[in-house]
Amino acid sequence: MLTFNACTLEARVVDITTLDVDAIVNAANTSLLGGGGVDGAIHRAAGKDLLHECETLGGCATGDAKLTRGYRLPASHVIHAVGPVWRGGAHGETDLLASCYRRSLELAHDARCKSIAFPAISCGIYRFPADDAVRIALATVLDTLPRTPQIEQVVFACFDDAMFARYEGELKRRHAPPSKPV
Repeated sequence: MLTFNACTLEARVVDITTLDVDAIVNAANTSLLGGGGVDGAIHRAAGKDLLHECETLGGCATGDAKLTRGYRLPASHVIHAVGPVWRGGAHGETDLLASCYRRSLELAHDARCKSIAFPAISCGIYRFPADDAVRIALATVLDTLPRTPQIEQVVFACFDDAMFARYEGELKRRHAPPSKPV
């Protein structure tokens, strides 16, 4: 756990669809019409009304995000963020992934959310290297939080213990005091 500007950041091994937060982020595809992994789980848990609302949005570009209601989820909102497919790292993947986290926080801010939960965007079938994705996620969130001051809680919902260990390690690294020169 890390506290930054009155906001608590933490990682948990948890099903994101069960979290009682103001907004959960969906690792969506460009159609926003559901898919596998986190996307499919969120659509199933929220019910058909989420799909109907997504059908009105006209899709979403990679690196961007769009907001919907949460319907049957404990979360009031779903922020659908479209992460990049990993193509070796020379196609703007890093910037696009960072943009997903930044846009999600901006939409949460606009919706007056105080708490938000993120999955590991692009780390499933999009094959983004997990260690890099975790560093990008935390760096972008920490960089964006000063512009979204009402957000008090950020949860990184991890799908397994290995992803949790990555987030915990990065949170501890960022919380460590600077080394003293010898």
